[in-house]
Amino acid sequence: MFPAPQYTMNLRGKLVDLQRPWVMGILNVTPDSFYADSRTPMAEPERIAQRVRQMLAEGADVIDVGAYSSRPGADDISPMEEMRRLEVALTAVREVFPEVYVSVDTFRSEVAHQCVEHFGVDIINDISGGVLDRAMPKVVARLGVPYIIMHMKGNPETMQTSPEYQDVLAEVLEFLARQQQRFFDAGGKDVIIDPGFGFGKTLLHNYRLMDRLEDFHELHAPLLVGVSRKSMIYKLLETTPQEALNGTTVLHTIAMMKGAHILRVHDVQAAVEARTLVETMWQAC
Repeated sequence: MFPAPQYTMNLRGKLVDLQRPWVMGILNVTPDSFYADSRTPMAEPERIAQRVRQMLAEGADVIDVGAYSSRPGADDISPMEEMRRLEVALTAVREVFPEVYVSVDTFRSEVAHQCVEHFGVDIINDISGGVLDRAMPKVVARLGVPYIIMHMKGNPETMQTSPEYQDVLAEVLEFLARQQQRFFDAGGKDVIIDPGFGFGKTLLHNYRLMDRLEDFHELHAPLLVGVSRKSMIYKLLETTPQEALNGTTVLHTIAMMKGAHILRVHDVQAAVEARTLVETMWQAC
């Protein structure tokens, strides 16, 4: 067990601690996300609200809303279309659950700006860590919200085309440290780091990063892990995303034992149950 460093985040002017791992529930308003069961029809705001209601009832600490599918081969959409989808989803969420913490999964600074300014979004989750839109760190710093910096090699279209590293752990750490400093240099305060499981990594790259997950605490920032139902699980086990919950829960447990502060998940109840078991074990020590 790795003793995870403790952090706080400034959310709406309130210092919120991450003493226990947070569960971040995924809300997809895309027609083509890799896990079909996670897609929530944008044209049905009542189903969006129902999905959020379910995740909150199961114990989600924050809801992560995404309108751009980043799976390999997914359709590229314009910033206007991405924002149109997010508008519907965020309106539905804020009208029914005005107090819930919400993050938005986007790599576009203009989209991030609109989401924070018009919908009070609390966190920006950038899969490119400020590479696909180099204005993003500065914009998020100016907005004054926490910034999730994820590592991705290439872009969603190319990232899984034979990714190569001299040393995957060292290169991912170096990238995250560099982008973290860019954010701080722009005046940003709260940063969360994400190794980017499945984004430009082979199966063995992913498990190398999971094995050495505690090394990411060297960056002195909360650590987010997103492995839910990903191909690193179902391809290894020769199953499908629909059959990958058991493997997901195993990796969530390992991640928490290695000090993960946030789990980004499709299945909130299973993640919360895993957290309860791990926390009870910690308390018994």
